[in-house]
Amino acid sequence: MKISARWQIRGFVVLWLLFLWGFVKAPFTFLILNTFLGYLPIEFSFHIHRDKPKNGLLFWALVILWLLFYPNAPYLLTDLFHLSLLNPYGYDGLLRLSLHMWVYFTLVLISALFCVILGFWSLNYVAGTITERYLHGNHWLQAVLVLILTFLSSVGIYAGRFLRIHTVYLFISPEIITQRLIHMWTPTMLVFVGLMTVIQLVAYWLSHLVYRQQLDRTLK
Repeated sequence: MKISARWQIRGFVVLWLLFLWGFVKAPFTFLILNTFLGYLPIEFSFHIHRDKPKNGLLFWALVILWLLFYPNAPYLLTDLFHLSLLNPYGYDGLLRLSLHMWVYFTLVLISALFCVILGFWSLNYVAGTITERYLHGNHWLQAVLVLILTFLSSVGIYAGRFLRIHTVYLFISPEIITQRLIHMWTPTMLVFVGLMTVIQLVAYWLSHLVYRQQLDRTLK
C-alpha cells in the first residue's frame, strides 16, 4: 500500500473517531472503542515489511502484536447484531423508516466495513510478508498460513464476544484470561469458530480476487 493511502486511512480514522465521540449516544458508544481496536492491527501491519525491521525478534514481536489485535477487525461484523436494540421492525413486520435507526445503521456499517476490508488486506499482507521473508514466497504455504491465522482470529472473536475478553486484558491480567481460554473449548464454541472461519475465508477470498484482478490489470 502506498504511503499516501496509509496517511489517508490514518486521517479518516482520526476524523471518524472524533465524529463518533461527539455524535454517538448510548447504547452505541461501544462503537468508538471497537473501531479503535479494529484499526490497531491495520496500523501495526503498516510497520511490517519484507526487509524491515531487520532484527528478526523485533519483526516477530510486531507480527505477534498484530495477531493479538487482528481479531478486533472482523469482530465488528458481530456488532451488527446490536442494531436489534433499535427495534427495526414495526408492528406490521416491515422495516421501520426511522431516520434515527438508519443513521445508526450507517455508523455501524461504516466502522464494520472499514475495519473488516482493511483487516483482510492486513491479513493478506502480513501472511505474504512472512512467506516472502521466511518461506521463499511459497503461495501454498501462504494459503495455509492464512487459514491458520483466520482460525485463530475466529477463536479471538469468540473470546471477545462471549467471554467479554478484550485484547488489552491479555496485558493487564493474563493469568485470569488464560484460565478462561483453557476452559472455553466446547462443541458449541467450535461450531461458532468454524462458522466465523468460513465467513472470513469467503470474504477474504473475494477481496483477494479483486486485489489480484487489479494487480494483473496494472501489470499489463
